[in-house]
Amino acid sequence: MTQDEPFNPVPSKDGILARIRERVDGDGSTDEEDVLRAAQDAAERLQRLRKEVEPGKVALAGLTLILLLGLLMSGWYWVLPRDGLTLDTVYMQNGGHILLAEIHNSGSRAVTDLEVVVSFEDEVGEELGRMSVFLDELSAHASVAGDDLEMKVVGHTVWANYTVQTSVSWTDYAGESHQETWRHDVGTWASEEFADRTDRRTWPF
Repeated sequence: MTQDEPFNPVPSKDGILARIRERVDGDGSTDEEDVLRAAQDAAERLQRLRKEVEPGKVALAGLTLILLLGLLMSGWYWVLPRDGLTLDTVYMQNGGHILLAEIHNSGSRAVTDLEVVVSFEDEVGEELGRMSVFLDELSAHASVAGDDLEMKVVGHTVWANYTVQTSVSWTDYAGESHQETWRHDVGTWASEEFADRTDRRTWPF
């Protein structure tokens, strides 16, 4: 096609079968045997492809991908230096006011100089009870509970409102010191639970 000749395609009434015949014969002939041979060849190629892509191989490839993803996730969870503490606190009314606490190190590195403080205050802010624990070190993926994080406050009505204040201070993997504090109003329910999570930090991000 030259620049002076406009492009005017001629509509064709030939179907797809006629176009296949032209490709097979090259001269526009209508040789049915050539068309059948081409169709058989295509069917054989498709059958070979199906045999090569076996369901077992597909399943094995999927399993391999899952394992690789698992390795990447475990690398983040166990290898990368990561900082994260969670303080679980339970408040109950049973012959007084009972407080139980447990500190978890969900990070991948140990923390040092860890101090946990839980105090129980009345509506005007007067401290009615306190429990605390200090640890030189808390290993990664470890937790601590026990007598030092258990407290019972008696002599105060269960019909009033109170406040539970929790505080955690520690030194992280990089040697930086942190402290975080939370306050929870209690007294409406006979039993309540709280999970206070410190800010998560991952190095070198």
